[in-house]
Amino acid sequence: MTSERPDPAVPTATYRLQLQPAFPFGAAVDAVPYVASLGVSHLHLSPVLEAVPGSQHGYDVVDHTRVREELGGERGLRELARTAREHGLGLIVDIVPNHMAMSPRHNRALWEVLREGPAARHARWFDIDWEAGGGQVLLPVLGGPLGTEAPHLEVDGDVLRYHDHAFPLREGTAGLPLPRLLDAQWYRPVWWRLARTELNYRRFFSISELIGVRVEDPEVFEATHAKILQLLREGVVDGLRVDHPDGLADPDGYLRRLHRATGGRWTVVEKILADGEALPASWPVAGTTGYDALRHVDGLFTDPAGFGELLARYRRYAAPRTDRGGDWAATVRRAAHQVLTHELAAEVDRLTRVAGRLCATSPELALRDRAPWALRTALRELLVRLEVYRPYASVDAASVVTEEAAAEARLAFAVPEEAGAVDVVRDLVLGRYGDGPEHVEFRTRFAQTASALRAKSVEDTAFYRYVPLLSATEVGGNPGDPAVSPERFHAYCARVQRDWPSTGTVVSTHDTKRSADVRAALQVLTESPERWAGVLAEVAGAGGDAPDAQLAWAAWQTVFGLGPAEEERVREALLKHVREAGLYTSWTEQEPAYEEAVARFVAAGPCGAPGGRVAALRASLEPHIRANVLGTALVQLTMPGVPDLYQGTEHEYRALVDPDNRRPVRFAAGGSDGDGKEAVTRAALRLRARWPDVFGGTASYDPLPAEGPAASHCLAFVRSGKALTAVTRLSLRLAEAGGWRGTRLPLPPGRWADALGTGREFSGDARLEELLERSPVALLERLPD
Repeated sequence: MTSERPDPAVPTATYRLQLQPAFPFGAAVDAVPYVASLGVSHLHLSPVLEAVPGSQHGYDVVDHTRVREELGGERGLRELARTAREHGLGLIVDIVPNHMAMSPRHNRALWEVLREGPAARHARWFDIDWEAGGGQVLLPVLGGPLGTEAPHLEVDGDVLRYHDHAFPLREGTAGLPLPRLLDAQWYRPVWWRLARTELNYRRFFSISELIGVRVEDPEVFEATHAKILQLLREGVVDGLRVDHPDGLADPDGYLRRLHRATGGRWTVVEKILADGEALPASWPVAGTTGYDALRHVDGLFTDPAGFGELLARYRRYAAPRTDRGGDWAATVRRAAHQVLTHELAAEVDRLTRVAGRLCATSPELALRDRAPWALRTALRELLVRLEVYRPYASVDAASVVTEEAAAEARLAFAVPEEAGAVDVVRDLVLGRYGDGPEHVEFRTRFAQTASALRAKSVEDTAFYRYVPLLSATEVGGNPGDPAVSPERFHAYCARVQRDWPSTGTVVSTHDTKRSADVRAALQVLTESPERWAGVLAEVAGAGGDAPDAQLAWAAWQTVFGLGPAEEERVREALLKHVREAGLYTSWTEQEPAYEEAVARFVAAGPCGAPGGRVAALRASLEPHIRANVLGTALVQLTMPGVPDLYQGTEHEYRALVDPDNRRPVRFAAGGSDGDGKEAVTRAALRLRARWPDVFGGTASYDPLPAEGPAASHCLAFVRSGKALTAVTRLSLRLAEAGGWRGTRLPLPPGRWADALGTGREFSGDARLEELLERSPVALLERLPD
């Protein structure tokens, strides 16, 4: 591990508040006493810098120098920090280094660039390919081709207006006829559909409303981080969550610079690790925001055999008519091909141009005579075969862009000599032809395009096409193999405690497709695939015909996981589902007839009378859902790492994909819910707060295997010999097998008290029938000798 690790003063637990105009700093101040009573050490705030007016999330920053006025401004933030301190809480803040809002009338730095062009003072801020645009920035804002939208373009003094949009006019051009006026600007307003192939600025994924920021430039870093660094120096803020580092040109260099600038404050990065991928060891951060922990915790409560049966039923029911057999790897590959040829076509073209210039001017003859189409094909075939988000300077790129991937990519070419383009592209990615400026640019663009592709093809497409188990289609998840054995979980925790003991852990966030409690219910379906199939057969067609079988399967699982809910919530989540899947409709090619059929199906089926049959199944499985809910909560709160609680999730919290999961929540002081989720949460957090060394960087993690016929149904571990967690896993299978049947948990020496407040004590070999008789989970603390 690197010696540049951050200051050891880290949170014991954080609590995420999703700030928005309906929940500003003042509302957060009011919530402080309640949040402090839970036992966390820090509030975790969504982005606080100036954003587009009305933004519900704050990731569309327009001014890095000011705290957002809609939330209460800097005065409101400082008041929140003061109140938090009075209650023993610090502040962690989410920052957005990768992009800003592409909103010229609010983003003054961008306004200047559009007015003055590449000579503007802020031109170096933005990742714009001026040459590709013929000296103009393409602005995909028009509702149709220019010829039909021209009547809506109006000159107003030194401003060009188009409906709600406003753009600066280049000096001296206001009096020109419209065609000449448009040609004279440093930008070109065009039909939004041209963004797919003509865009010449880097953006966030495929979202044209967010423009990439060149934070790798020291001057840009200083300007965009000055306010946050001031708040850190003055003690208003204590630590940082870094949004989307994979979009940056040089994540390694950025994180080193940030570490130095903050003096080593606790910082976690929203790095999505693929299954089996490790966080670069040289990064001077505390760890990730925790999606890797989410995958491992969820996997504990997923039955591998039952998932296999569920998958087989899904393939028979839905997959043959939607995505060619329901194979996860194939689904990702097809989605990636589609994304590269549609949403990210402009990014691939830019990569192709850079590769073409390198080949044409290289002294290496092996690079010569490479046609643009061959380089483009090679790029696509290599990119779709990456199994992680991107290569890094500190990680051997050959382990990411592998020879196995290259061998498969060559098969796309009919002529062996043309297939040589694959080797050319791979060698350029691996840096085998030099480190000149364009070589570095190519490697940088390749990595940035790879991360955008992985996010769009996996998180935003394949997760909505491959749905045998909705709970597995989660950020950082592996839907093709979602189950995690206790042995694998223990090995993961041991690595975390050894290498990244202060990393973040999460189970619900503002970005999860479904909250942990919804996923906990869905995981029970892997223990009862035959019952699920039976209910599905009963409701199929009872509520009207579904537009397609895959949507029906996903819709019924949605209402099973969510439980009784308003029709609007289910309808909006499923409309997002089908648009993201892009099989019959999409965000850019909406099919009204199909979407109307989806809405009718939701009303008549899942949210109609047939939905009652699914609700009845859920009710019959409620004890096992509860076991998963409590088990998930307790494991996350006591495993290695710093747990982050999303707002409201200390109670039962059922939410679907955003914006459903970003609704304001109420905070009201009150009594605990006995042996329910809030009681478990409070007990675990207070234990962490009382014994930080038991759970922190110098702590230990020791698996505690049960003994007996049902041993595999108990997941238990001990932290530093003082705190013991035991949870029930796959409780339905356990009940069907006859219960614990004398299975015991050998406790470490000493007397152990129930931390959930029952007054019970245990020692020696604890019978699981007794230990878990009142609750499917147990949290014990060792009593003094």
